[in-house]
Amino acid sequence: MSQEAFEYQLWRKDGGCRRCWWWASKSDCGWDRERWCRPMEPRASRGWQQADRGSPTSLMHPEFTFTEVSSVQASTSKVICCQFSSDGKLLASGGHDKKAVLWYTDTLKTKTTLEEHSMLITDVRFSPSMLRLATSSLDKTVRVWDADSTSYSLRTFTGHSASVMSLDFHPNTDDLICSCDGDGEIRYWVIKNACCARVFKGGIVQIRFQPRHGRYLAAAAENVVSILDVETQACRHSLQGHTEPIHSVCWDPSGEFLASVSVDSIRVWTLGSGNEGECVHELSCNDKKFHSCVFHPTYSSLLVIGCYQSLELWNMSENKTMTLSAHDGLIAALAVSTVSGLVASASHDKIVKLWK
Repeated sequence: MSQEAFEYQLWRKDGGCRRCWWWASKSDCGWDRERWCRPMEPRASRGWQQADRGSPTSLMHPEFTFTEVSSVQASTSKVICCQFSSDGKLLASGGHDKKAVLWYTDTLKTKTTLEEHSMLITDVRFSPSMLRLATSSLDKTVRVWDADSTSYSLRTFTGHSASVMSLDFHPNTDDLICSCDGDGEIRYWVIKNACCARVFKGGIVQIRFQPRHGRYLAAAAENVVSILDVETQACRHSLQGHTEPIHSVCWDPSGEFLASVSVDSIRVWTLGSGNEGECVHELSCNDKKFHSCVFHPTYSSLLVIGCYQSLELWNMSENKTMTLSAHDGLIAALAVSTVSGLVASASHDKIVKLWK
């Protein structure tokens, strides 16, 4: 795909002003109607596509663009996980080649390669408060690394009896990480003491702590997301509605909303007083094979969805979508940096790309 910046200039079907989204005339919004409200052609042949082809409408603010910034062949095999450091300066990726690679995000040059796992890496996560990261693997281990001194891992945690599928750092407790395995076992690990603090059941596919507050742990298993109390491990909410197995989950930066992704749909939930939570947005798949997602770092109502070969941009408030050609394989993971405004995509085509 060309790295040329592009912008799909769309307009309202009623001739309304593109600049402020809704007013129908320049006298209402104060902008130059001749400049901002005329139909414009796309500036690149491969770019945005609107979901409703018969009635073009704006996805986001008229000045919104989303384009590829840079890319790198990150592996000789499939790449299935990635995440930014909290300061946005580093990106970690991992996958089938059993290695985790740290990249400088400004150049996508390699900082270092981590090579202690004996089987493929399933997840990689940075600590939110220090330059430390952790990796999980099918080799049934969790390893913790110092991102500035990566000649060997700081800690290796063993105890899972099945492949470790996912892990995460607690947002407020630097010393606490959590992992889940293919048998649904979840373990809390204390890094300082190199010990397992707790073992319980709940997640198979992916786990993610609630940002900022850290009160809840979202754990996906089969077609249900369980919202577990971090302190008591009690299930506070059971998010049900997916008919297919869930591939991934992600919180919005505020920790108020959670998105869950299955191959045929995406659901966005809010946690109310009820036990089941409330699905506030839902998007069905049109043969795009949904797999991963992140909330856009700037536009809180925009969800970026990783599909087979493409990215889907979903404006939840307007229920509008756009499709962007992105990779030559499944986009297995997405990551976002609220500091740099970058989105990273990791794919089975062995490529990692940055978008903004």
